[in-house]
Amino acid sequence: MIRHFLSFILVVIISFFMINSIAEGRDLIGNDRIINDHLLPCLSEVACVSSWPKDSQSYIAPIVYHIDKNQAKEILLKVLTVVPRTHVVETQDNYILAEAKGKFFGGMNDIEFYFPPNLSMIELRSTSRNSKFDLGVNRRRLEQIRLALKDLNI
Repeated sequence: MIRHFLSFILVVIISFFMINSIAEGRDLIGNDRIINDHLLPCLSEVACVSSWPKDSQSYIAPIVYHIDKNQAKEILLKVLTVVPRTHVVETQDNYILAEAKGKFFGGMNDIEFYFPPNLSMIELRSTSRNSKFDLGVNRRRLEQIRLALKDLNI
């Protein structure tokens, strides 16, 4: 009896995540993602971490770099090529948009990097397209990218 109950609970949990993964995400144009020289803040409807605004519950520190902006951007682009299930969708002068597919349920996450003018830092934002629960995946992914950049001495 307990075994059937646990199996039922497992099926319900897996179904919930699969339904969220199948749901269609929304498309945003890169220009709509930067307002007043900052990435958009996180919406409460989805799992998200962002380096703006600083006093937010979803705050993650920006990445500070000590080399030329173009070099930092090139190194970041190379790091993104080795992040599992991630590919770069858009690159502009001060902005990078990448997509990452979830490991187990296939949900899509948008990962953004913004290089504010006249500052030696990279603003970060990683958001699930359609799920409020990510079990910390967005934050861990950005922290792994931060560590990789630190190892490469940016």
